[in-house]
Amino acid sequence: MQQSVGETVIPDGTVDGNGFAPGVGSPAKNPLWTTTVDIVIPVYNEERVLTGTIEVLRAYLRDHFPYDWTITIMDNGSVDGTMDVANGLAAQDPRVRVRHLDVPGRGRALRYAWGLSDADVVVYMDADLSTGLDALVPLVTSLATGHSDIAIGSRHAPGAQIVRCIKREFTSRTYNALIRLTHGARFRDAQCGFKAARRDVIRPMLAHIRDDGWFFDTELLLLAEHNGLRIQEVPVDWLEDVDTRVDVAYTAWHDIRGLLRMLRTKSAGKARIAGLPERPEPRPQHPDPVLGRQDNRLLSQLFAFAAIGTLSLAVHLGLYTLLRMWFPLLVANLGALVIATLFNTEANRRFTFHARSQRTGQVHVQGLIVFGLYYAFTSGALLLLHGLIPDASRLLELVVLAASSLIGSVGRFVMLRNWVFRRKARKAVATV
Repeated sequence: MQQSVGETVIPDGTVDGNGFAPGVGSPAKNPLWTTTVDIVIPVYNEERVLTGTIEVLRAYLRDHFPYDWTITIMDNGSVDGTMDVANGLAAQDPRVRVRHLDVPGRGRALRYAWGLSDADVVVYMDADLSTGLDALVPLVTSLATGHSDIAIGSRHAPGAQIVRCIKREFTSRTYNALIRLTHGARFRDAQCGFKAARRDVIRPMLAHIRDDGWFFDTELLLLAEHNGLRIQEVPVDWLEDVDTRVDVAYTAWHDIRGLLRMLRTKSAGKARIAGLPERPEPRPQHPDPVLGRQDNRLLSQLFAFAAIGTLSLAVHLGLYTLLRMWFPLLVANLGALVIATLFNTEANRRFTFHARSQRTGQVHVQGLIVFGLYYAFTSGALLLLHGLIPDASRLLELVVLAASSLIGSVGRFVMLRNWVFRRKARKAVATV
């Protein structure tokens, strides 16, 4: 039985159009039922499977989906009978519609279909239905309630169950590990063809997503994280379809190029998107809360800074020891310090001061100035050592370098907190 907007579904299947359940004297209307959802199915030469896909999906939506839905078949450059099948399915059901582009490309198809959609929430899923449909309700609900901005199905999240060949599993996990390594991403699965977004969030982003192919998903998520959006990750059941049209080698190379392009975009400060809704800062729910004090925030920042600094110091000393085998002390210290500082600044931006939304280019310019002062201080300590003790041993060099690094780190924390990340730090303190 098809549920209409504003109706109440009673456990035994009875629908009361007035919004009252039998035996209950209060309205049972749920405002979430007014949420409209557009489910886009990108297709390219899917004549064989399309009918079964739409029949299964319609049956699930009719029986289990609590929102007002439509299905959009988004053809992108098919050269078989896909369009004939799609038009036939649309003629049978007014909730199924068809859109068409002459050229292929999943990213291009999604940009076009999502850009034209008037639904509150836009979804897409692959035509092979590899992802279990039971994950569709939790995927959409986090967006319908306003809790999240984008929701993705994940084959690598705890609780997910997947059946796939070892080769594709290894490729997928390697690629997602590369995303986390190069961009510090927190999502686990960029490529699962099962995603949703709020329309007011995705509309401003579409013009900034350049990729027209398979990298579209990754670029969308990297931009979302960079702009401080909340991404909900839903574990899914996933069964590999061996009739895939994905060229794994070509796609992998294309994705790596895309990751490098995104690094350049972020570094140039061009990944910030105007017009995105801002998520409010956390506020207490209780009318008489007992809030943390400012010094607790400072202590947590000091702890995170110290932990990251310890790792950075280990990297610095290890690299210095290695480079000192071939280079003079100042050159060795510079090389080791540059690498350690890049790691340190990015880690502090993300985990100590929680400044993920600040402009990357501005942060790294200011961080470079702090690095210059820090390098001058540590190098000055080494020069002073050799001025006082010309034949100082390598062990004594390391001791002096470690001591000057610790002292310099105190100054570095003060500059990062009160200059580089000042705006974010003050905003965070104001909320505790």
